[in-house]
Amino acid sequence: MATSSKTLKIASLFLLFVLGILIFLLAVVKIVVEDRKLPKLVITDKNRAVRGSIISADGYQLTYSNKLYKVAVNTRCIDPAKRDLFINLVHIYSDIPKDVLRRKLQKRGYVVLSYNIDAKRAYQLKLLSRKLYQMDMFVPYRVGNNYIKQGLTIQESGETRKFPYHDILTPVIGYVRKYEEEGYTKISGVKGLERYYEDWIKPRQDGLIRGKRDIGNNIILNKEAIIKKRIDGYNIHLNVNVLLQKILEHIIDTHRADLGAKEILAAVMESDTGRILAMATSNRFDPAHIRKRDYDALNAKFVEYPFEPGSVMKPITFALLLEHKLVNPFEVVKGYNGRYKLGNKVITDEHKRAWLSAENVIVYSSNIGIAQLAQRLPYDLFYTGLRRFGFGQKTGIDLPYEHSGSLMPLQRFKQEIYKATIGYGYSIRATFVQLLYAYNAFNNEGRTITPRIAAFLSEANGKRKELPQPKIRQVISSKTANTVRQILKKVVEKGTGTAAKIDGLFIAGKTGTAHIARNGRYTNSYNSSFFGFANDGKHRYTIGVTVIEPTERYFASQTAVPVFRDIVLELVNEGYLTPQ
Repeated sequence: MATSSKTLKIASLFLLFVLGILIFLLAVVKIVVEDRKLPKLVITDKNRAVRGSIISADGYQLTYSNKLYKVAVNTRCIDPAKRDLFINLVHIYSDIPKDVLRRKLQKRGYVVLSYNIDAKRAYQLKLLSRKLYQMDMFVPYRVGNNYIKQGLTIQESGETRKFPYHDILTPVIGYVRKYEEEGYTKISGVKGLERYYEDWIKPRQDGLIRGKRDIGNNIILNKEAIIKKRIDGYNIHLNVNVLLQKILEHIIDTHRADLGAKEILAAVMESDTGRILAMATSNRFDPAHIRKRDYDALNAKFVEYPFEPGSVMKPITFALLLEHKLVNPFEVVKGYNGRYKLGNKVITDEHKRAWLSAENVIVYSSNIGIAQLAQRLPYDLFYTGLRRFGFGQKTGIDLPYEHSGSLMPLQRFKQEIYKATIGYGYSIRATFVQLLYAYNAFNNEGRTITPRIAAFLSEANGKRKELPQPKIRQVISSKTANTVRQILKKVVEKGTGTAAKIDGLFIAGKTGTAHIARNGRYTNSYNSSFFGFANDGKHRYTIGVTVIEPTERYFASQTAVPVFRDIVLELVNEGYLTPQ
């Protein structure tokens, strides 16, 4: 009996021991598996790279990126006796309204106080966070057998794009969109330079610091810490000068109101380098606050609006005739007193003449004269010549979504009517930039050059990176170019462009007024243009103006030419040109 009782006691003790072991193991498993919200011993701090800036030739940041930060706190760690002091201090350092802070602090646990703290306030809040620890603002709370003490945390939440000069250089500068990636707000370009240079301007590498934490939840920077350098996107430096750009925008805004025009486009380009010094439209918008009424202005019409250019095409046709020795500027051409029938089509002139010289066909803008001269060009030479001038293809300017315009197939150039109409600027569609590109050959010894808005790139440390050189092509001989340029000077001296004349400067160019076709019919709406040059002894500029659908007056001599003249006068005032 005694032996049996002793065995039972031993068995009971053994069972109790086994049960104790099981309870201990279960507790260990629970501690390992359960999320106890303990701060990690090793933490990671990301220093996000940001998008590069777009900077004008005179050093103004036209657009740049700022970081946004979120500030959060564990409300269970705030000492109740110091709650009001916490609210007052955070309000002072962050500018978050006190009532917002009070409302958010009513929730227990981890609470985000704001997602939109800028870099300056984020830095101040980080300093405040350390001070609050020193002030014993935070108290530990118990999780299981452990005590947790978490204070104010400040983390990057995203990136925002700033446009400090609002609508300047829009839509050329473009705009951006926001998107979320892993809870972080990022930015990408949608239109304009923001889009064209996306691969260069976007952030290149985020910075990273990983290491053990101290009691204040800060990373200890010792030899065990891992550090990866932050590399921001390249900055884009432009050829555009802000002062000249603002002047250009003011000029076309004034003329648009006077002419009742739908829109006016204008640009100034250095003839020998292709550098765009200013490129303006009267229809602009603020990229930071795009409204529904801005939608039409979002497209850069310089490259996205192909139109029939009208008589500004006549010098191109004439240059091809000269290049192939098919015309003498001083030969006589019949004017038919302003009315000429070609096949079933009647071609008319505004100025009725019986005869005129070949060069006066350009000077006085004779449709009849150029229609006859164009017949001399073999169809293949006419087609390939226009292609060489850049029509029917992209110029390569640094803007996205460039339209190639439209040029009829080679076989159409065998038709007399098509030769005639394309000779004076119909049956072809060209963009503003294509015309600027083509006209530049007359002021650059017969060479076309790719227009360039951007000059170079730079890294955050200032190190410069060059962009590819613009393409240069000899499209006509320098002799032909100089002959056409002199004829275009006569257009200003005694022809349709006399309003552009300025004493002491070489001013040359050609007017063009073209009906706008809608639904297969020409309407009583017009586009009027003047493309030409303004030179002094040292500088040469190619300048283009297109007035879209003016309502008060429509002839280019009354619309585009006065805008051109005002631009040249401002180039003089700003020291770009010096009259002799």
